[in-house]
Amino acid sequence: MIPLNRSVARTCLQNLQDDDVVECRESVEFRQRARHSVSFCLVNNSPFRVQVDSIDGYLPYRNRPGRRRADRCDMSCEPSENSVTAEGATLWSRLRLALRRRWLETTLVFLVFALQGAWPVPDVNEPYYLGKAAHYWNPDWAPRDDFLQSRDAHLVFYFTFGWLTAAGLPLPAFAWAGRLITWWLLAWGWCRLSRAVIPKPGAALFSGALFACCLDWGPMAGEWVIGGVEAKCVAYAFVFFGLAELHAGRWNRVWLWLGAASAFHVLVGGWSVLAAMFAWLVAPSPRASFRSMLPWLMLGGILSLPGLLPSLALTRGADPEIVHLANRIYTYGRLAHHLVPGAFPWNWVVCFLAMTAFWAGMEYFLRDRHPSGIRGFVLGALLIATMGWLISLAIPWAPDRCAALLRYYWFRLADTAVPLGTALTASVIVFRHRLSGVHDRIFRRVLTVVVVLHVGMYVVLRPIPTVPRAETASPYLLDAQKRARITYRYVMWRRVCNWIADPRNTPPEARFLTPRMATTFKWYTGRSEVANWKEIPQDAPSVVAWWNKLRDIYAIEDPVYGLRWCGSLSELGEDRLIELCHRYDCDYIVTTRYQPLDLETVFFEPGNPYIVYLPRRTAVPRRSGRPPLPLGPELP
Repeated sequence: MIPLNRSVARTCLQNLQDDDVVECRESVEFRQRARHSVSFCLVNNSPFRVQVDSIDGYLPYRNRPGRRRADRCDMSCEPSENSVTAEGATLWSRLRLALRRRWLETTLVFLVFALQGAWPVPDVNEPYYLGKAAHYWNPDWAPRDDFLQSRDAHLVFYFTFGWLTAAGLPLPAFAWAGRLITWWLLAWGWCRLSRAVIPKPGAALFSGALFACCLDWGPMAGEWVIGGVEAKCVAYAFVFFGLAELHAGRWNRVWLWLGAASAFHVLVGGWSVLAAMFAWLVAPSPRASFRSMLPWLMLGGILSLPGLLPSLALTRGADPEIVHLANRIYTYGRLAHHLVPGAFPWNWVVCFLAMTAFWAGMEYFLRDRHPSGIRGFVLGALLIATMGWLISLAIPWAPDRCAALLRYYWFRLADTAVPLGTALTASVIVFRHRLSGVHDRIFRRVLTVVVVLHVGMYVVLRPIPTVPRAETASPYLLDAQKRARITYRYVMWRRVCNWIADPRNTPPEARFLTPRMATTFKWYTGRSEVANWKEIPQDAPSVVAWWNKLRDIYAIEDPVYGLRWCGSLSELGEDRLIELCHRYDCDYIVTTRYQPLDLETVFFEPGNPYIVYLPRRTAVPRRSGRPPLPLGPELP
C-alpha cells in the first residue's frame, strides 16, 4: 500500500469522472463529475486502484439520488495487476500530482507568456497607453502635450494602472510591473479556460504554448495579446474567464466577465459579447433561456459603462463633417493595416486562412465527440470578420460610411479567437480524443515539435540584446548590417533624450518639435511635443487637428515624387522651422543633421546624428524654406 494524505484523498474524490468507480470495503460507489483538473490519479485505465481503508477526515461529496454518501474516509492506493513496478508507478504518480496542481501549471503558463512578451521596454504601444496613464495621475508630466490632453478612451485602465506612476515608479518599472500583472491574469484566465475544456494534467501548459505560437504566426490584421501592457491585454484575460464559464454552460457568469472586459476595452469586450451571444444561439438544448440571462446581461452592461461612456463621448458635440473627416483619417490614413482588408499583408491573410482551415478540420473530426461552446464563439468571431470583409467591398461607392464602420476593428476578435480555438481543439485531440493509428502519432509529434521550436526560439532570442519594438518593428529579422545601424541610432537617440530629460538643460514644461517617427520622445524625456505619427488621438476634433499638424509640419511637395513626408526637419529650412515653432508654441527643435541649419545649437555631439536647436537664428540663412501647404482633407 502507498498511503495518501488527507488533502490528496479529498482531491481524488472531488475530481472523479462520470464513469470512474472507487472500490470500497463497504461496496459504495462514488461517481462525480470532475470540476477541476487537479485530481491525483486515474481510477479507471490507470495503474492504480483507490480503496477506502479507514474512517478519517471529512470529504465533501454532493448527494445524488440513489447513491450513498460517504462523509469520512481515508484513502490509499496500490498498483493494479496490469501496472508497472511500484517504484515507477510512485514516481509517475508524484509527477502527475505536481502537474495537476493549479498554481504550478499556471506558473508555467505565465512563464511561457512572459518569455514571449518580454521585449525590451518600451514595447509598441506602451508609450501611448502608459504615457496617457502617467499623465492621468500626474498632469504635470509633459503638461503641454496635445495628445495627452485629448479625451481619454480607456479611463478604467488609466485609473487602475496609472497610480503606479503616482506611487513613484519610473516608466520602465511601471511597464514591467504592468506586464507581470497582465501576464499573470492572462495565464490564470487561460488555465481556467483550458481546464474547463480539457481537465487533464499538462493540457493547460500545452494549449497555452500552442496558443502563444498561433498568436505569433496566425493573425491577419496584426492583433496581439501577449506583449507589452495595455488595456486590451487585461480585457482578453477577462474574456478567457468568461469563456471558461461559457464552456461550462454557466451563461449568467459569462456576461459579468465580458462586462468587466468591456470596461477595460470596449471593443474587445463588445465584440466578445456578440460572439458569445452567437454561441448561445447555436448551443444545443437544453440551454439557459434569454429571460433567465436578461438580468445578468443588464448587470454586465452596467459593468461595461466605465468603458462605454467615454467611448461614446468621443464624437459628442462634434460637427458631422469633422466626424466624417476624422473617420477617413483614422481608417484610411493611419490604421488601414488593422482596419481595411485591402491593406493587410497577403502572407498574413494566407496564414490566417490556413489556420482557420486547420481549426475547421479538427472541429469536423470532433463534431459528435466533444461538444463545446468555444466552437460557437470562434464561429461568431469569424462571422464578425466576414461582415467586415463585406463592408470593405463597398469602399469605392461609400467611403465615408465604410470608414465610419470599419474603424471599429471588425477583425480584432477573429485574430484572437481562431488561435484560441486552434490551441484548445488540438489539445482536446491530443489529450482526450485521439486519432486512429499512425495519424495520431504524426499529429501529436508535429504539434509537439511546433510548440518546442516556438518556445525554444524565444529561449534563444531573449538573451540577445536588441532595441525595443517601439523603435523598429522586427529587430530580430533584420540582417546584421541593418541591425547594427538601428542599434547605433537607438543609442544616439537615447543620449540626446537623456540630455533633454536633465532639468539643468531643459525645463520640464518645455515643448519640442520632434521627428515624425520619434514615438518614444516623451517616454525618455518627460517633455511635451507637438505631434508624432504613432500617437493619434481618439476624439474626432483632436484626430483632425493631429492630422493637420502632421501635414503642416512634415509634408513636402516634391517636384519628383509629389507630396511626401520629409525625412528630416532639416529639409524645411530655417525660416519654415522658426515659423512652425511660433505657430505651435515650441521651445526647441530636435532633428537629424541632414544638413546644417543657421539656428542656435544647444546640443551637439560628434558622431551623433541628432541635434537640438533653439528656434532663433545665429547667422544669415543660406536658403529659404518651402511655403506652407494648404490644410485640407486630402490624404498623401
